[in-house]
Amino acid sequence: MRPRDDELDLFGLTHPGRERTVNQDQFLLCTVHPQIVVRGTSLERIEAITLRGERMATIMLVADGVGGSADGTEASRLATIAITEYFASAMRCWHAAGSASEAEFMDELRDAAHEAHRRVREQSEALDGRRMATTLSVGIVVWPWLYVVQVGDSRCYHYQDGALQQLTRDQTLAQDMIDRGALTPERAQHSPLQHVLSSAIGAEEALPEVTRLDIGRRGSITLVCSDGLTKHLSDDDIARACATMTSSEQLCRDLLETALERGGTDNITVVVGRVRPLR
Repeated sequence: MRPRDDELDLFGLTHPGRERTVNQDQFLLCTVHPQIVVRGTSLERIEAITLRGERMATIMLVADGVGGSADGTEASRLATIAITEYFASAMRCWHAAGSASEAEFMDELRDAAHEAHRRVREQSEALDGRRMATTLSVGIVVWPWLYVVQVGDSRCYHYQDGALQQLTRDQTLAQDMIDRGALTPERAQHSPLQHVLSSAIGAEEALPEVTRLDIGRRGSITLVCSDGLTKHLSDDDIARACATMTSSEQLCRDLLETALERGGTDNITVVVGRVRPLR
């Protein structure tokens, strides 16, 4: 059964880190509902009418700007706005999620990322071609399915029954070399290519990847973060924190504090969502 809105435990935060003066990260947490906007009526008590329908989706987004501080911030801002507006006005097939026509829904998710890419490229051209790009990781829950749209090296994780699973693939030159067998994961951790993006919103090429996972069990956790977190915390660190969480806010704050204690060399953004456990 789809959880009620009051059963959702959602929280997100962002921090510039200890070494950066500007925060180029953006995050968004929102739910999608059908809604009636009343423009006029003879009814005396409009508040007695239910105007907002049941939640269709929950959206968790992280965008990490790339480039000069102002340009990176603008890129992540534009991408976040573009995705939100696309889901609000252009997304016409929420009903297709988890159905026989699911391919249409996944194509729409890719189109949303392409629209963000178009807007950032357009702004870059308006600024005489200044380099402007951003990562984009979006988790969309249409119960019981979690769909993940990925461009760049921000990440989406899912935690359940003591196991942490990375649902995204880092779109970096180092990961490309790992996939070809030209570099081991151990050597990649110390490679200068580890954080060189092979795909990004606003860059020469944006290659959105869409995956899905059935999360229809209480107790699972979805976490979306920028690489400012994963530069300092391993998957094992994140899994241990998830195992002892009491709320999404507590988990976000604990992960941030650990990343800051270990250097906080980059902007850090963490977004967490779960269904509250039954009491």
